Amino acid sequence: AGTKGLIKYESLLNSFLMGREDPDLPVCVEQTVLVWIPLGFLWLCAPQHLVSLCRKTQVDTKHLSKHYICKQIVVFLLLLTAIAGLAITLGEDFPPSQASTVKNPGVYYANPVLYAVTWILLMLCQEGVRRRKRSVDSATLFLFWLLLVLCDIFPFQTLLREGLRLGEISDVPRFCLFYISFGLELIALILSAMADIPPEAQEVVKKNPEAGAAFLSRITFNWFSSMVVKGYKRPLVQEDMWELSDAESTAVINQRFQYFMESELRAARVRFQNRLKKQRETSKEKSPEEAFQNGLSNNLGKGISHDVLMMEKGKKGDEKKNKKDKKKEEKDHPNSWLISTIYKTFKGVLFESALFKLLTDLLAFVSPQLLKFMVSFTQDKSRYTWEGYMYAVLLLVVAILQSLFLQQYFQRCFVLGMKVRTAITAAVYKKALVVSNDTRKESTVGETVNLISADAQRFNDVTNFIHLLWSCPLQIVLAIVFLWFELGPSVLAGLAVMVLMGPINGLLATKARKIQIENMKFKDKRLKIMNEILNGIKILKLYAWETSFQAQVDGIRGEELKVMRKFAYLTSVSTFIFSSAPALVSLATFAVFVGVSPDNVLTAEKAFTSISLFNILRFPLAMLPMLIAAIVQTTVSRKRLEKFLSGEDLESDIVRHDLSFDSAITICDGSFAWEREAEPLLKNISLDIKPGKLVAVVGAVGSGKSSLMSALLGEMYSNKGFINIQGSLAFVPQQAWIQNATLRDNILFGSSHEDRRFQGVIQACALAPDLELLQGGDLTEIGEKGINLSGGQKQRVSLARAAYSQADIYLLDDPLSAVDSHVGKHLFDEVIGPNGLLKDKTRILVTHGVSFLPYVDEIVVLVNGEVSEVGSYNSLRASRGAFSEFLDTYAKDQRKQTPSEEETLPDSPLEDTVSVTLKRENSIRRSQRQGSVRLRTNSSLKKSDDVGDLKKGQRLIEKEAMETGKVKFSVYLEYLRAMGWGYTVMVFLVYFIQNVAFIGQNLWLSDWTNDAVEYYNMTYPSWKRDTRVGVFGVLGVAQGLFVFLGTLLMANASVDASRTLHSRLLNNILRVPMVFFDTTPIGRVVNRFAKDIFTVDEAIPQSFRSWLLCLLGVLGTLFVICLATPFFTIVIIPLTVLYYFVQRFYVATSRQLRRLDSVSRSPIYSHFSETVSGLSVIRAYGHQERFLKHNETIIDENLKSLYPWIVSNRWLAIRLEFLGNLVVFFAALFAVISRDSLDSGLVGLSISYALNVTQTLNWLVRMTSELENNIVAVERSFLSLDAKWVTDTRPPEKWPEQGRLQFDNYKVRYRPGLDLVLHGITCDINSTEKIGIVGRTGAGKSSLTNCLFRIIEAAEGRILIDDVDISTIGLHDLRNRLTIIPQDPVLFSGTLRMNLDPFDKFSDEEIWRVLELSHLKDYAAGLQEGLQHEVAEGGENLSVGQRQLLCLARALLRRTRILILDEATAAVDLETDDLIQNTIRKEFSHCTVLTIAHRLHSIMDSSRVMVLDAGRIVEFDSPSNLLQKHGHFYAMAKDAGINQEDTTVL
Repeated sequence: AGTKGLIKYESLLNSFLMGREDPDLPVCVEQTVLVWIPLGFLWLCAPQHLVSLCRKTQVDTKHLSKHYICKQIVVFLLLLTAIAGLAITLGEDFPPSQASTVKNPGVYYANPVLYAVTWILLMLCQEGVRRRKRSVDSATLFLFWLLLVLCDIFPFQTLLREGLRLGEISDVPRFCLFYISFGLELIALILSAMADIPPEAQEVVKKNPEAGAAFLSRITFNWFSSMVVKGYKRPLVQEDMWELSDAESTAVINQRFQYFMESELRAARVRFQNRLKKQRETSKEKSPEEAFQNGLSNNLGKGISHDVLMMEKGKKGDEKKNKKDKKKEEKDHPNSWLISTIYKTFKGVLFESALFKLLTDLLAFVSPQLLKFMVSFTQDKSRYTWEGYMYAVLLLVVAILQSLFLQQYFQRCFVLGMKVRTAITAAVYKKALVVSNDTRKESTVGETVNLISADAQRFNDVTNFIHLLWSCPLQIVLAIVFLWFELGPSVLAGLAVMVLMGPINGLLATKARKIQIENMKFKDKRLKIMNEILNGIKILKLYAWETSFQAQVDGIRGEELKVMRKFAYLTSVSTFIFSSAPALVSLATFAVFVGVSPDNVLTAEKAFTSISLFNILRFPLAMLPMLIAAIVQTTVSRKRLEKFLSGEDLESDIVRHDLSFDSAITICDGSFAWEREAEPLLKNISLDIKPGKLVAVVGAVGSGKSSLMSALLGEMYSNKGFINIQGSLAFVPQQAWIQNATLRDNILFGSSHEDRRFQGVIQACALAPDLELLQGGDLTEIGEKGINLSGGQKQRVSLARAAYSQADIYLLDDPLSAVDSHVGKHLFDEVIGPNGLLKDKTRILVTHGVSFLPYVDEIVVLVNGEVSEVGSYNSLRASRGAFSEFLDTYAKDQRKQTPSEEETLPDSPLEDTVSVTLKRENSIRRSQRQGSVRLRTNSSLKKSDDVGDLKKGQRLIEKEAMETGKVKFSVYLEYLRAMGWGYTVMVFLVYFIQNVAFIGQNLWLSDWTNDAVEYYNMTYPSWKRDTRVGVFGVLGVAQGLFVFLGTLLMANASVDASRTLHSRLLNNILRVPMVFFDTTPIGRVVNRFAKDIFTVDEAIPQSFRSWLLCLLGVLGTLFVICLATPFFTIVIIPLTVLYYFVQRFYVATSRQLRRLDSVSRSPIYSHFSETVSGLSVIRAYGHQERFLKHNETIIDENLKSLYPWIVSNRWLAIRLEFLGNLVVFFAALFAVISRDSLDSGLVGLSISYALNVTQTLNWLVRMTSELENNIVAVERSFLSLDAKWVTDTRPPEKWPEQGRLQFDNYKVRYRPGLDLVLHGITCDINSTEKIGIVGRTGAGKSSLTNCLFRIIEAAEGRILIDDVDISTIGLHDLRNRLTIIPQDPVLFSGTLRMNLDPFDKFSDEEIWRVLELSHLKDYAAGLQEGLQHEVAEGGENLSVGQRQLLCLARALLRRTRILILDEATAAVDLETDDLIQNTIRKEFSHCTVLTIAHRLHSIMDSSRVMVLDAGRIVEFDSPSNLLQKHGHFYAMAKDAGINQEDTTVL
């Protein structure tokens, strides 16, 4: 069939004047077909331009740009040439003198007329384009000019050659006209390629260059270059990002999506109802028992109350119910509407991208056919050279078209993926704002956040490649068809091998997944311990326990690496299979082909065409299983999203706003429940609250006080009755909800800032002292969930938000419980009470504080969800009902709770109390934050005037150093060193040999195809055939084996590297000074152990291997092409330079865009989880719209860096593909030039290699940039280290024997650059002295202990313990000889025993003894496991008192000569406190004890008291002497209500 085709082809060529050395097209073709093609194209495209002429336009039609005028003039001149052409013809045919005998052919009439009409049409079209809104140019018109110029090139050269041949020009006027019009066409082409930006679009284009990009710039993504150059010059930042075009903005996408979603969801709900109906009908026929089962899911519709059902049901059917419920769960929401919604929203883009994909796929099969022609051309030396050039040019054109289509397809798909993710994220967010409480209960906040992080991302990933679903099968079918033409049925052998690969890979994949799950277990376990270590790092340092925990983590890590190694071996098996696949496939096919019959001879065209077809086949076969797996995962996501998005909304009509009522709040006989079907929590409630009243709601715990608040907010289902509310609401929830914003924004909450009102609220809510302590004042940034505020401060901010909002009705859900009693009183007086800020508003206050009740207008008493009595304080007291019981219980509680506070400050005025308490609150909070806030001491409490300072103070936490610019080469070396040099060299070597085998195999193949020429018309000897097949096969298998070996080596090496890097990171983290943890959030450090170690474990080896293979692949290709056509070496150098530049530019920009993307993505998630947790507040204030808008802005910020990233990939790809296409072109071109010295095998080889090079080049850049991104993880495992744990100078074994302490002019600061905290402390403390240390917050009490343990190193001076300078010995030597009982007891998850003695130094008897001394023996003995009892994370399953006692037990076990007691303030009740004090007096009588006191009582019996103020010792003497001195200590004692008489008692 092939030869017949060729003969036909040749005869056709001859008729076309082509069968000669200088071919040409016949004039008739040039004058007809070549004219009709471009004109026809224009006529087809004209209507779309003319439409805009008919429409009314909004465009400023007065303005004519120079560009536009030039275009119209050029077309007008062309019109004149057309008329001139017609005139010449008429003039020749009808000359004035006499009738001419020879008439001109019809074409000479037809063409000028056609042209003239076309030019007029074209002028109209250009006007139409100008009137389109914001259009800069027209793609169709550009393509028309391009076609026209291309088609006119043929007559152009024909006329010239004709003239040169004859030596004169036969038809001068037409000759001139043609060249004039050709010049004009060229000018028009250039003009149409330039963008003409209308004035109204100028502004837009500045912010978004894409809007002003012309057609050529759009298809080559040239408009993006300015961003790339900027990114190369300096790292990009968020401000450099361009504005999004409207079509990409969240608001627009969301609007479209919502529009389609509503209709689809309605239809789905109808289907769902019908399904329920059907179920009901079928259930009626079943036994009543079963009918009842189904009824259960439908009583939504019927509203049967649960009790009746429960009674009918009895005890049967329970087991059945469980099974049924599961089924019910699966189907219990309207389903299968999400996909159709997405499809309808984005169908335009889908079809466009599908078209591009189809064109790409079809063009992919043209190249192998051209290759075939090329090879047959080199074989047949009698063919004309121009054929070869034609094939080379065709190869280039096809490749370029394919590149352009492919990039357009990718661009559309990726943008589509981005839009789908955006749409889903926005829809989920919108839904979360209105979702009803039962739907909300079904999933935790974490799960809901997962919907937008994981599930939306899955949709994004699948949409990127959705077209492969039809394109893969299409490619497979086409490839097989073409292969069948080449090799006949023997293709099936190769195909069989490919298909067999599938299940094997599947098997490996399931196995790998199992291993992955096992790996995750270890990972979680490791991270859990890491988290604890980091949370309790201070304790680990103080006790010198790091090594024990390091061993624990290393143990788990060892297990994890074992599993990892298993996984790596599996991967190497699958890599082996995948990499030897092409070799095996071609081996099977060629062997069968040659073996089937002696007539089958492998020619070069057959072999290389087949190989390039097999290369095309590899991709779809590899992709299909991956795509199917991804789609399966996405179905899970689809179900979850559908369930959430189709859940019920909160009913908006529960609360009415009817203005005819005269009271502010009316509840009329209401019963309210949290869920539709549930028992009502609040029963028969009737309330009537007049405007401006203060109403207290009281009741025991669980009597429904908070539920009443929720009911008023409309968050509960009303079973009967109604609520009417007049006016706006403000709500203060029981647990304050704080946003991650500045303090000011938290209070303003979207209102405008009025300074007087703001200051008033701050004063009233007692926030002024806090603002002084916070460095940024009211601009201080509050962390997520209000992390850097204490509980009381959060509550006050929440109250301030309400007070500022100027609502009509205030719902206050127990806002005073979280603050101290003094502060509570202040808040009541200044804000809530009869004389407060809100005195004219309606206030409903839920409270437990008995002291406020006398001042309220009305009291509502709730008992078990019903209103038991309402009235004023006195009337209720008198009635002796539920209220007086409530009073008795609570008054007792309050007396018990605060004896120490009642004693304090008997007569000081209230204002002082507030500030004292505040300071105390702060001091507690600070010590919890491990000294991290204690950067400002004493003097700097005044607000700094210097703005620079302010900025520094607002951010407590240092910004994470985001690596910018190029990664240093040393980092790569570091990784290779971690892998081990031996391994590294071996891996390189093995991969290199593999590549050599690959090239060898292909050279052998090209040699084999030359047999076809040698043994032409002879029988092919079978020995030769066997050798050929054998060697080919051996080389193929060798490749596979070497890849396998390389991958194995790589796996071992990377596991080694992982081990080295992790243990180094762990080592460093445990040895880093405490300051590091004060300025680094724990999350960031955990992230190093999670994300960075994950990168080192999995991503780096993967990308390193791919990079190596790609690099060797590219080098191999270039080598083969140079071998085939030595000329090619000339081209390599400029191409390499070009390639290097493109790659460098791209990597710099892309890396930064990636970082910006991940930095801007996290606010989306945190804002979302914040919203979900603060839903009731947002709804109460009615701020849903504002939050929706804010969410859109945040997503847009993310898209601004994501969209350029997508484009940057296209920008790169299209440039690399052009380079690759040039490689193909030059390979073909040089093959044609030097065809006489080449054999056809090598030509086929070099071109089929070149066809493959484009993709490999593309991959190489991707891999380089990925490797660069990943290797940063290695860079981040270096940290600056603490002092040595053990030094050469070791203290004596028994040191310290006396326990004498000397401070010698000791000065210290927390970090370089900060003020001193201790200003030269000098004192001597003798053996077994008991010293109390007192001082106000920030005086440097805790700093003193930190210095003893060298948590902070001295700035000057020294500390001696028993005459040993502590700075000369190792940290562990020092810390093991001191004991501290810390302020907040930290426990670790593990056994009770491990918490006391992590190194197993002591016997069980000793441990039981200390437990007895610390009053924990009874508790421990009562536990089932005794000492092996598991302590939960952070000691959650022990009470705070027990934790404190455990810390005491630790101290008793260590038995050192120096004990430091950092007294617990808040944690311990008085009993425990007494126990601890007594034990310490008894057990530590022979030790030196330093007590940092917060309550003066506890140190009145010390031998001496040290009073610190602002980092200096101001007094140091025995308590009794100090009291007589009337100094600092005396003042403090007086404050605490202690006088001389007390001390004598003590």
